[in-house]
Amino acid sequence: MWKLTRPDNQHDKLTRDNLLDLQDHQLVRIDSVQEDQRQVWVLTRRGHREAKQLLEPKGIRVSALRKQEYDPVTGELLGTGYDDHAAAVTSMAAELHRAGIGHRLGFQTEIGHRLAGGFVQRADLVVRAPEAGVPVLLLEIDRRTEDAHDLVAKLRRYWEWGRLLPKDADKRIVDRVRSRPDAIEHVDHEERLWRRVYPPTGREDLVPVAFVFADTTEAKVANTVKVLEEAGRRYWAPRRYDTLYPKAVTARDYRQAVPVVVTTLEQLTEHGAGAAVWRRLGRDGEQTLTDALDNPDGHALYRTQYARAEAEDERRRAAEREARRPVCTRCGQKFTDERWQEVTMHRTVVRAGDTSVCGPCRADDVARAEAAAEAARLQAATPPEPEDGQEPGRGRGWFRRRT
Repeated sequence: MWKLTRPDNQHDKLTRDNLLDLQDHQLVRIDSVQEDQRQVWVLTRRGHREAKQLLEPKGIRVSALRKQEYDPVTGELLGTGYDDHAAAVTSMAAELHRAGIGHRLGFQTEIGHRLAGGFVQRADLVVRAPEAGVPVLLLEIDRRTEDAHDLVAKLRRYWEWGRLLPKDADKRIVDRVRSRPDAIEHVDHEERLWRRVYPPTGREDLVPVAFVFADTTEAKVANTVKVLEEAGRRYWAPRRYDTLYPKAVTARDYRQAVPVVVTTLEQLTEHGAGAAVWRRLGRDGEQTLTDALDNPDGHALYRTQYARAEAEDERRRAAEREARRPVCTRCGQKFTDERWQEVTMHRTVVRAGDTSVCGPCRADDVARAEAAAEAARLQAATPPEPEDGQEPGRGRGWFRRRT
């Protein structure tokens, strides 16, 4: 609570005094004390009621009331085993807030994501920090109380949830998805359920998930991450683009993938959540959170590579076409596009004349033919010249008059 509410304070006295004051008013109580002497404070029934009245009108959901339950035989307080996990979740939120990732009222815990079969996958922590380049991030805090394959199952369920349609989805889309399982991959994210719950991520993939490990060894973390990478590849790994230029396009399609980042609470505490302490599955090395969530080899690169490949293909096809362009057998000039089309199109080739000559030479042929035809027409229209010795104007074979 001290780190979350007063990250700039060097000591927890102010937070402790406020909690004690709330305790005097019967609004909070100490639920347990950890091995490192950290105290777990929870709301009383009265405090829970007042918190709901204060926060829920602002759209901030309050977690369930933590009741005091005791073993009927031993009298031991029940449910204290969850305290360590709850403390780790709160510490995670505090580290994010300390790094400027998320407002203190922008964190939510135990947010349910209902699947098609009715199972509810609850995220330990949800942060919305658009001003920090993280519009939404789902966090799972693991103190190595879960098997690595259980984390893979969680990842699968987040992936499945990201592929669901809302109840009021268009009937044509619903029918198409029901008829073919992979049809959901052609449904825009804006039409899916997750966009009704969370804002756009600013990236092309599904809602990002972070696995944060606490109170464990580096070897155990490495083994768990290895299982996540290998067994969960289908859910986090991008695909190759289905493109006409597979050799030229090396970009990856992240649209159906859940971006997964991992880190440890110890790294966050030592270096800060804003440092390069996040590792994206499928990548080597650690990055800042926004760099880890970005896809430099994703859709932006695809558009660039595809445009470049398309332009190169256009140049290649133009060169090949130019190499096939006919050459005039008379003058040696290349055919123009109009003349080339004229001698190859069925409806115009009958009027193209000699198809081995270019347009200007064909025009010369037409001009000569027209001149010859005009000369013949004029010659046919001109009367013949009279024969030698014949008087002009007198007809041949007339009878002479008798005197």
